[in-house]
Amino acid sequence: MHRQTITDASAWKGSDVVRDRSWEHQLDDQQVSALEHALQKVSEHDLVDISATNFDIGALAPIVEAIRAELRTGRGFAVLKGFPVGLDLGDLERLYWGLLAHIGNGVTQNSDASLIHYVTDGKLRPNQGGRGVGNPGKSGLHVDLADYVSLLCVRQAGDNPPSWLGSAANAHNRLLQEQPELLEVLYQGFEWDRLGEEGDHDTPSSGYRVPVFSVAEQTVSVRYNRFWMAAAGRRHDRRWTDTERAALDALDDILHQDRLDVDFREGDIQFVNNYAVLHGRDGHELEPDEERKRLLMRIWVNDDAEPRPMADEAIVRHGVIRHGNLGWQVPDIKAGLVGTARSRRPDGAVAL
Repeated sequence: MHRQTITDASAWKGSDVVRDRSWEHQLDDQQVSALEHALQKVSEHDLVDISATNFDIGALAPIVEAIRAELRTGRGFAVLKGFPVGLDLGDLERLYWGLLAHIGNGVTQNSDASLIHYVTDGKLRPNQGGRGVGNPGKSGLHVDLADYVSLLCVRQAGDNPPSWLGSAANAHNRLLQEQPELLEVLYQGFEWDRLGEEGDHDTPSSGYRVPVFSVAEQTVSVRYNRFWMAAAGRRHDRRWTDTERAALDALDDILHQDRLDVDFREGDIQFVNNYAVLHGRDGHELEPDEERKRLLMRIWVNDDAEPRPMADEAIVRHGVIRHGNLGWQVPDIKAGLVGTARSRRPDGAVAL
């Protein structure tokens, strides 16, 4: 357990970062033109054939480098505004995927092995096991399964629900100061369910505890998605103890007390480091008209260039994503590996 106050840029409160908006980037006309030019060169490509090599972002390069730095060593999140969304969905997918190729390596997100997941309750909603992605209700602060998550707002709900962001480091600091005995419980971790998206080689739940907080080389990482954790408890008829529930409730309370509310509009892209920042949103009204439903595109990205130090990479990094058709990269897809057994450990062992 890390017992020192975290003082780097990832330890922030919403009241602080709402005043300093250096995490927010606005595209100008030249940068939009660079994107459009890059799209022209890959307009006939499938997503798996679009990469940082053949998608030249030109004038966007300084912004992308700033976003990468913010994710790796900064606050852990960034927002890009002014992305052109007035395209047919096929071209928009290519444009979005091409940009994200400069952030990292996109990975599959569901049993369809989709590289882009539509977040909606409409017809474009993909197979997603027992997950509730896209439902109109509130989405509590949580992490997604890959290293980074990016969300592109194609169409926002009419009542414009705010997006929520919360600093894991700030929550860790407050728990260490105010309720250290509950922080210790979070370090012990919880089992995660696989919500019906496990493969033939996988168990329906993790079978091991994934720590909510863990530390390596003085770097604290978070892995918290209460929905996946609660599902594992229900599957095995294991109730959380009063202390475990109190620890999770305390974490939720702090995250929401100090969260940042983001006005998330059409053409905005949100980038989040899933080991440093939790994301969610307020609920919105159910929209019956398919053409007016809230519609986001989501890409999960792994950053293999500079891996984050982790207490146990097999559990913290791979333990919640390497199952079924989730977490495969483009080379795996091209090699026909999707759906086969794979390792979570460097020694090649499939199990822990």
